[in-house]
Amino acid sequence: MTNNNAALDQVFHALSDKTRRAVIRRLSDGPITVSELAAPFGMALPSFMQHLKVLERSGLIRSTKAGRIRTCELEPATLDTAEDWLIGQRALWSERFDRLDAYLTKVQQDEDGVQAKNQTKVSPKG
Repeated sequence: MTNNNAALDQVFHALSDKTRRAVIRRLSDGPITVSELAAPFGMALPSFMQHLKVLERSGLIRSTKAGRIRTCELEPATLDTAEDWLIGQRALWSERFDRLDAYLTKVQQDEDGVQAKNQTKVSPKG
């Protein structure tokens, strides 16, 4: 369980940066060379490579080298792991909100019942 938590922490850390999220979005279209991938970001290649290292360590992308060309590719299974965690959280919180809603509805109904009883007791004699 601890290993899984550490891996998930790395994924969310990698996704916490807008540049890295943009890289993931671009790689969802398919593999691309590092130079093509870096071009729209307007940063020095060594700085961009740091972002790629974080993404590779998290398992979100992988890169291959053929001669002097490095190509990056998305690892969708890692995104599936993060998505599964988010789905679990959504289900957990949905259940909690449903229980809270049921409790608040019951409290409101009990309060309405008490008010109705009190109005019956206080009604003027005619």
